[in-house]
Amino acid sequence: MLLRHIRYLLAVAEQRNFTRAAEALHVSQPTLSQQIRQLEDSLGAALFDRSGRSIRLTDAGEAYVRFARLALQDLEAGKRAMHDVQDLSRGSLRLAMTPTFTAYLIAPLLHRFNSLYPGITLGVEEMTQDRLEAALAEDRLDIGIGFTGMHLADIEGEALFSETLSLMVGATHPQAGSKTLGARDLEQQALVLLSRDFATRQHIDLYCRQHGIAPRIAIEANSISAIVELVRRGQLATILPAAIAVEQPGLASLELTPALPRRTVALLSRRGAWRSAACQAFAALARQPLGNVLNK
Repeated sequence: MLLRHIRYLLAVAEQRNFTRAAEALHVSQPTLSQQIRQLEDSLGAALFDRSGRSIRLTDAGEAYVRFARLALQDLEAGKRAMHDVQDLSRGSLRLAMTPTFTAYLIAPLLHRFNSLYPGITLGVEEMTQDRLEAALAEDRLDIGIGFTGMHLADIEGEALFSETLSLMVGATHPQAGSKTLGARDLEQQALVLLSRDFATRQHIDLYCRQHGIAPRIAIEANSISAIVELVRRGQLATILPAAIAVEQPGLASLELTPALPRRTVALLSRRGAWRSAACQAFAALARQPLGNVLNK
């Protein structure tokens, strides 16, 4: 059995079609079919049911593909380990974070990392925590920044710091000079909030339900930068991490009473995954107190 057999098997399992899989692999369909037959012969079991209009994995195929994926992930990790340089003069890191961190944490953190390790190539993505954890589990990422809580079975979290959410308004907003705002008064504010698939929005919705608040949502958006500009320029308010107001000029932060529950920011990784020197260095930097990162 060769590594190409595994790659061919996973391509057919994903595409559920030999023609599309062959195109994705840049091989001919007869060649692909022959390689899959060779794999099935070596295993002594049919991996695909070809009796219908579309092919599907047999029970044996389902079981084997699960382990084949894990084996391929470990082989890819082994390849990266071979090229890992412990002095961090070169290397790469695949990182993702949930969206609110792009507004206050990621830029200073990555600036600091790049200053210390300019030879490390960074691949950075923004995604919801569900997608982030799935990408970690599939070894498409090395490390992520999200929140503690319920995780996928293969994902573990390391607590970094507690994050506070607060109401934010622009400099010309009537509440700009206030320090606090009662939960009932929140109902009088026209809000621009993240859309409902974001963890931050779900946190806000839970708070509103618990306190019987019916928020006036004027705009929903899936962009932190768009929300910040809307609040900075107009009479809308938003609820975002309090640290954003420190990093973004023209915003005032008000504490809600009762306060929104704090949430714990965490480093997320695949349980038992090999960590490169670059990944270890990034984790060490992320563990530093938040003030140290933001002030450098």
